[in-house]
Amino acid sequence: MVMTEHRVPVSGNGSLWCWDTGGSGPPVILLHPHSGSGESWPYQRPVLAAAGHRVIGYSRRGARGSAVGTGAAVDDVADLSALADQLGLAAFHVVGAAAGGRIALAHALAHPGRLLGLTLSGSALDLPVPDAVAHLPVESRELGPAYRAGNPDGVAAWRAVHDRAGTAIGPPPPLPPEALALPVLLITGDADPYCPPSRLRRLERRFADAEAHIVAEAGHNPHWERPDVWNPLLLRFLSG
Repeated sequence: MVMTEHRVPVSGNGSLWCWDTGGSGPPVILLHPHSGSGESWPYQRPVLAAAGHRVIGYSRRGARGSAVGTGAAVDDVADLSALADQLGLAAFHVVGAAAGGRIALAHALAHPGRLLGLTLSGSALDLPVPDAVAHLPVESRELGPAYRAGNPDGVAAWRAVHDRAGTAIGPPPPLPPEALALPVLLITGDADPYCPPSRLRRLERRFADAEAHIVAEAGHNPHWERPDVWNPLLLRFLSG
């Protein structure tokens, strides 16, 4: 798989670090969680590329490799549009994990004709974060107990990405009521403290055309913890 890296200029002298597998297949842009960066997708990049997709990931401003800039207030939706323009993407799928899901949905609401499909994974969107969650150690917030107990190497790899990531600084975009004529895939882990299955079902009812899936033995990052389940769900949705 050939992969190129780009530095995409955005407003206020900022820049986004991104990687791009290239190709002529349907583009898929991956939006990382608050705990991660453009490095958060090692288990998706080769699988999506092998399925014929052009796969793109990037770090939001302040996260690994991306410059905040000094000018206008950060607008993550405008940054995503600027990146798509720079890469020559007329239309694309967008996949948002956790905090990346808020930006994915906000972009879908602002530019509905540009998206081929919307996937939200482990994203509680505008539902409040339970108070008890914020006080947990980062691995307990982000990774489920089954993964932490059974895959110490995977936890260490995730922690290394997290520790390199820094912190994306864009404010969460406002989310008006969802009225999308767009298919939506919703995924969460059964042990996700931010978006447990009960919240996923609430979110599912807010969309006109949504399918929801709960990944067993996974927490807030099922794309990392259970790519064996998560990737087929995404590929089936992308092909539909």
